[in-house]
Amino acid sequence: MASGSTEPSETDTAETLISKRNSTSVVWNYFGFKKDDVAQRQVLCRACRAPVATSRGNTTNLFQHLKKYHKPMYDSCMTKMPSTSAPDKPNTSRQGSLTEMFESVTPYERNSKRHGEITRVITEFIAKDMMPLSTVTKSGFVTLINTLDKRYSIPSRTYFSQTAIPELYKKCKEKVAAELKTVEFFASTTDMWSSRTAEPYQSLTVHFIDEDFNLRARCLQTTYFPDDHTGENIAAGLREGLASWDLHEENHVCITTDNASNMVLAARLNEWTRLQCFGHRLHLAIENALKDDRVSRATALCRKLVGHFSHSWKKKAALTEAQRELKLPEHNLITECPTRWGSKEMMIARVLEQAKAISQVMSGDRYARSLIPTWQDIDVLESIHKALHPLLEFTDALSGEEYVSISYLKPVLHLFATSVLAEDAEDTDLTKSIKTKVLAYLDNKYGDPNIQELLDVACFLDPRFKIQYISTDNIPAIKTRLKTEMVELAQRTYHREKRSRTETVQMPQSAQPLGEKAKRSLGSFFKTSAAPPSLPVKLEDVAEAEVNNYLMTPAIDGEDDPLAWWRVHKISYPQLSTMARKYLCVPATSTPSERLFSTGGNIVTCTRSSLKPAKVNILVFLAKNL
Repeated sequence: MASGSTEPSETDTAETLISKRNSTSVVWNYFGFKKDDVAQRQVLCRACRAPVATSRGNTTNLFQHLKKYHKPMYDSCMTKMPSTSAPDKPNTSRQGSLTEMFESVTPYERNSKRHGEITRVITEFIAKDMMPLSTVTKSGFVTLINTLDKRYSIPSRTYFSQTAIPELYKKCKEKVAAELKTVEFFASTTDMWSSRTAEPYQSLTVHFIDEDFNLRARCLQTTYFPDDHTGENIAAGLREGLASWDLHEENHVCITTDNASNMVLAARLNEWTRLQCFGHRLHLAIENALKDDRVSRATALCRKLVGHFSHSWKKKAALTEAQRELKLPEHNLITECPTRWGSKEMMIARVLEQAKAISQVMSGDRYARSLIPTWQDIDVLESIHKALHPLLEFTDALSGEEYVSISYLKPVLHLFATSVLAEDAEDTDLTKSIKTKVLAYLDNKYGDPNIQELLDVACFLDPRFKIQYISTDNIPAIKTRLKTEMVELAQRTYHREKRSRTETVQMPQSAQPLGEKAKRSLGSFFKTSAAPPSLPVKLEDVAEAEVNNYLMTPAIDGEDDPLAWWRVHKISYPQLSTMARKYLCVPATSTPSERLFSTGGNIVTCTRSSLKPAKVNILVFLAKNL
């Protein structure tokens, strides 16, 4: 076969050979087809006209032909090709050794790092997602783990129950305890609850703002409480709960509870400031306002309607068909929860929305026609809806744990009085009555001077509101209270620092404490030096200056985060910022404790009803704190 040393000339080959259609490889520049070979079956070398046997799209033989007979062309072709498409790229794969093959299927040692990592993640998955311990024995979960890592062998259910979960609880508890040691001021919430197995529990949560002005919430306990739920027993349980975490009562700002008499008595016996849960108070205010025969009849009718459609799949299907025919939203009716006033409002709103569809379905059933709302019922329901609907969003807004809520109470109560619950000319008599009763109830229950002062202080320390919602007569008293607490805080810090320095002098050099935290907390009240600091002569003047300068700064937007503002300005207001950390941590509702019971309900299920109270406490703690 003839060989060539130069690339083919386009003038020599263009007349006799044509290029391959839809070719992508560079090597086809050196091969072609005769013009009469319409199907392009016989590949010819442009250099030597020799035919090259190759299947469609396979270029291996083409490269081999160039390499064997036209080496310069082959080298030129290879320089034009992408590095990843070289046909003779050496194969770096090799057959594994016998030892490596055995290692790939040999189970991990129980004390190996990899086995420990996977076990820890499974334990956290069980605790965080409230999964039953039997999950590790389910075939689907076992198959999943085996597919992800064949070398991992899942420990037994007993191991997770008796070893892994307790160890995780111990580590998490130590972490929370270390975090609480740095807490200067804190608030709390509590509530009582009975599980599915009728076992009573008491919850306790703490809320605080750390040095970086992040609002934190921690579940401390969900303890078994078999004693009578008297105020005395609850008070003792709360004191024991704080003491077990080394939290001092003098740093406890406020406890938020529901309005049960035993909770009120417990707070009074402990001499703790108590804030009534806004959600419970609003619920009672609305229930009190709805004590009317017309309202009772209309709401009872709604409940019967919802029950009628809930217990018949045929009625539900007919309702869906009527909704499509009338072009109404295909929504299901909502069931009322007696302990949640918002569910009653949502039930009423949904019945009003679907009134036409309900009437169309019920009119065809002579036994259920009596459940069709009359125009008088519709008027009552619309009056209730108009009065209550604007209140829905406020309960949710004040139930958060990750943002400041207590300073919202004064603005919300002001908004109720001036806008939301203010009488409108278009209101019916029933709507006006409901609004008046709700507003009067709230004004009465939040009229306690101690509660008002607490809300005023929180509002004052929120840079969004400051003195906007505080009565002019109360402003001097609020300023005086804050300045007094700031001076007392500075004095306590000074004496604590002085004792720390005295102990440092008496201790060996290798064991001397730094005392830097106490130095930082004093801020601008004294300068750090080798000798004990001297207390400023007039701390009152410094406190007065901080308060006045704070009031002179413009208020921030209502949508801004007050903690973000304090995070930036804490250097300018070292003592006032501490007051902000003290009071803005108080939750406006006892919802955090109620959420613990929701978590407990997801743990103590029908299939896990045999869980011991101690195990319930551990699992709830992990689910909330991990």
